[in-house]
Amino acid sequence: MKHMHVMPFGAVPLEEGGVRFRLWAPDVPMVTLEWTNTLTRRNATMPGTADGWHECVIPDAAPGDRYRLRLPDGLRVPDPASRRNPRDVHGASEIVDPRAYEWHDDAWTGRPWKEAVIYEMHVGTFTSEGTFAAARVRLADLAALGITAIELMPLADFPGGRNWGYDGVLPFAPDAAYGTPDELKAFVDAAHGLGLMVLIDVVYNHFGPEGNYLHAYCPQFFKPAQQTPWGAALNFDGEASRTVRDFFVHNALFWIEEYRFDGLRMDAVHAIVDASATPIVEEICAALRQGPGRHREVHVVLENDRNEAHRLERDGEGRPLAATAQWNDDLHHAAHVLLTGETDGYYADYARRPLEQFGLALAQGFVYTGQPSAFRGGEPRGEPCEHLPPAAFVSFLQSHDQIGNRAFGERIDVLADRACLLAARACVLLSPHTPMLFMGEEFAATTPFQYFCDFGPDLAAAVSEGRRAEFSGFAAFAGETAPTRPIPDPNDYATFLASKLDPDDADEGWHAEALRETGALLALRHAELVPRFGPRTRVQNWSCEGDALRIAWAFGDTQGGAHPGAALHLVANFGSAACRVAWPPGRVVHLLQAAEAAGDASLLELQPGGLCATIEEMQDG
Repeated sequence: MKHMHVMPFGAVPLEEGGVRFRLWAPDVPMVTLEWTNTLTRRNATMPGTADGWHECVIPDAAPGDRYRLRLPDGLRVPDPASRRNPRDVHGASEIVDPRAYEWHDDAWTGRPWKEAVIYEMHVGTFTSEGTFAAARVRLADLAALGITAIELMPLADFPGGRNWGYDGVLPFAPDAAYGTPDELKAFVDAAHGLGLMVLIDVVYNHFGPEGNYLHAYCPQFFKPAQQTPWGAALNFDGEASRTVRDFFVHNALFWIEEYRFDGLRMDAVHAIVDASATPIVEEICAALRQGPGRHREVHVVLENDRNEAHRLERDGEGRPLAATAQWNDDLHHAAHVLLTGETDGYYADYARRPLEQFGLALAQGFVYTGQPSAFRGGEPRGEPCEHLPPAAFVSFLQSHDQIGNRAFGERIDVLADRACLLAARACVLLSPHTPMLFMGEEFAATTPFQYFCDFGPDLAAAVSEGRRAEFSGFAAFAGETAPTRPIPDPNDYATFLASKLDPDDADEGWHAEALRETGALLALRHAELVPRFGPRTRVQNWSCEGDALRIAWAFGDTQGGAHPGAALHLVANFGSAACRVAWPPGRVVHLLQAAEAAGDASLLELQPGGLCATIEEMQDG
């Protein structure tokens, strides 16, 4: 099977031979195409049309050839819809034939969302090689562990040889530092062969600060009057915005249709400025649902600081009307405060009663559903979400953001008590939420994940200084307790190397124990819980008993009946001393540092970090 997404942008090899080149640049009267192969160099004029398009066909152009676009002032730029830029974002684009790769996943139709256990991966630091090919070799281990979905941090071509990915400027070109387009397709193909979904993180709220040439020839992409943390907002609702919107809608379809990804994770949609009747986020969700989603499972996960529950609504059958799920930062923040005691920055909103807030997040999803946020100066945040199914919330104890945006990139396993951390991880992995692990978390990795980039000299200096200033207001970096070591320089190659995951750690001591526990929890989830998950799954009750959290979810009949079917009960001790609680009802399916209380069989004794999970079968009526 061969797959290609047809779009009006970029370079497209024609069936009859040759290549068609198209660029949208309404303010430029003439563009010159500079095309070259191993034998020939040629320039071709691309005059503008009334609707702003420039087009030409080179009959003897072929895949592998390079090309640039020269503007009237002499500036040479890559194709904004380039499928590959082998010499980085300032270099020439390469013609790619999407039909060259022969797919082997003909029978793949995806997996239902209730089966999702997400593994967030940064390709450049997941292996020592930092390539698609090297990462592909390790997919079988993740599938055997119980992972069902890989979420790749952004791949769009970024400046330099290393980056988190959120500074991409060529959204159709997988960064060449990781390998070729065919090698990325082979990664996805292999994942499907192992039963793994693959999601890709996409950035539709800004372009990166280096290598974005659109300002020079297509200012219609931006709205200077409206600013975001990264500069002028993208033009999704102003004059000439239709083609801008099409560019990003096609990008979403491109990843799903041409690369066979199973869904998107859309970065920081709260930073998208769009007052359209149908916002671009909803338009993309509809395009995916009505296009490739008609034939296979396609999912959209949002990052949305506003906690907008309306973007997660379901129809009467429990199917998403827009996005499938959202990253649940509220749960992470409450858990982080509970496990570490840190209350700097945005953690201040979770400083009071963190155990209750962790329980509330497990019970309903968001903690902030309209309440004022002290961190945001009293501004209300969030919408009511109790009616949403738990699977609408992607919950986690760490992510690239929450590790990498620390000064030294420490993971939660370095900061928290091991016993209580195991209990919190069990709560997340066994809950009906959609759980996510950050790469290495499965074996309690302690290697840092630091912020790194590879900008040109002027921008690199500004980023390094900004990084130091960012942490100057944190208590941990003030006064006599301030660390003596310097904050790692994001542009230093050593910062990137320090962030490389070391898989050999998984074979040793505590790490091996953590890996076994992760595997056991995921095996329990897939065998006992996933078959019971359905659109009627809801929290039954929850409470805090001192330092112990008790919570139960009722599983509705997955065949559509009215009776509750069964319930999952969890009770966990997050205190520093042992406690006694009543046994949860039902059949015990998991015990962690817990046992029958001596002298009283009706009580369960939980050591610090102790947890008990039971399944209660319910009777009709």
